[in-house]
Amino acid sequence: MQAFVFLLFLGLLSSAQAATKPCRIDGFPQEVQCGQIARPLDPADPQGRQIQIHYLVLRAQDRNQLADPVFFLAGGPGQSAINVAGWAEHLFSKLQLRRDVVFVDQRGTGRSAPLQCPESQDLSKLTDSEGALHEIKRCQASLQKLPYGDLRFFTTSIAVQDLEAVRLAEGYPAVNLVGVSYGTRVGLEYLRQYPQAVRRVVLDGVLPPDYAISGSDIQKALDSLFTDCKSDARCQRVYPNLAQSWRDLLASTPKATVLKHPRLNTEANVTISRDSVLGMVSAVLYSPVNSAGLPFAITEAKAGRFNPLLALSGQTALPNAGKIFAGMHYSVWCAEEAGRLPVLDDDFGRFRSETYRKVCASWPRGAVPAAFYTLAKSASPVLLLSGGLDPVTPPQHATHVAKALGAKARHVVLGKSGHGMLMQSCVDDLVYRFINAEDAQKTDLSCVKPIPRPVVWVLPKG
Repeated sequence: MQAFVFLLFLGLLSSAQAATKPCRIDGFPQEVQCGQIARPLDPADPQGRQIQIHYLVLRAQDRNQLADPVFFLAGGPGQSAINVAGWAEHLFSKLQLRRDVVFVDQRGTGRSAPLQCPESQDLSKLTDSEGALHEIKRCQASLQKLPYGDLRFFTTSIAVQDLEAVRLAEGYPAVNLVGVSYGTRVGLEYLRQYPQAVRRVVLDGVLPPDYAISGSDIQKALDSLFTDCKSDARCQRVYPNLAQSWRDLLASTPKATVLKHPRLNTEANVTISRDSVLGMVSAVLYSPVNSAGLPFAITEAKAGRFNPLLALSGQTALPNAGKIFAGMHYSVWCAEEAGRLPVLDDDFGRFRSETYRKVCASWPRGAVPAAFYTLAKSASPVLLLSGGLDPVTPPQHATHVAKALGAKARHVVLGKSGHGMLMQSCVDDLVYRFINAEDAQKTDLSCVKPIPRPVVWVLPKG
């Protein structure tokens, strides 16, 4: 019987190796394996328009390899998994010793029927929310002219069917899922549709399907910064009225100023709106390290100097591997979130809801099955990771999901961490042990220790 299973595995392995071919990808000095499969744009019309789903496989290094790979699920929505594979490779280096690691470009991203919108480096456009909305609508019209431009067919539920097709094409009997941010919602949807194909799940920064992202969580993260500043003698001495400075800053908008591009060194006369400030601060709060500079940036902005806040927000950074394919982002978000955007009185909630409400008013919306918004007990072990300062996927999201998934779900919170924990503390080793363990429920989670908030940044004297 053991010999039969071994031969069966060899057969699956042979099939897998035949499905890909050597290729060169940015971020890898060596050849890797690339594959693609044809998938119907509209799953209800399997003989209709086809798109190609591209994926990258880092083959297991040991001869004594295991049959179940790791599938990495990127964030966004709108990140290309292949584009971030070079960054993610080292996180999975130990797992790759005996397992394949697979990066699938979700439809609408990377090489899989990309839905990309132009990115502007023009400072005046970065602060012009109405102009940005106009550009998004122009991009929508352009995308709809593509051969695969029916934007209704880029939902999460359809995308996980592509993932399953890759699993079958590669001959894997089951997979281990590692999802980050929006990728956690992809993982939960795959678990709902194909529970028999899942061995283990790791969800970092959990986005439940039945929770709409709330701007109130961003406000809570900012309030936490104000509270921590009050209890820190150094921060309190340099920024004694930080919360009031924030309120004064918002009250001062719209405000005319001169912005200097931190990378290009160009200048532009612009008017900073309330929404521009809320957008820049939202981006900074994702990272506690960047948030350490926020007291200084808020104080400077209140005085009319917005360059520190602009630089911290990353809005003028070069496009990088983690860039968002905006057309896919809005196709997913408008289908799954637009119908339940909360009406809130707080600044960030109103800013976020109104932005998406305006875009989604004309964006085509795909059909989302009612079951998508449900969570069932999981027969597979699930590890959930949360950062206590996360402004978009705070710990209560994962607590809710863990309760719904049942006894095989375990939740780890790193108190002063932000959005994304895989690179924090011992978490990469914890993920390795959780996936590798014979009994995941016995994985020792105690290596995860609290880390302090980064020390607030103060302008050096002199």
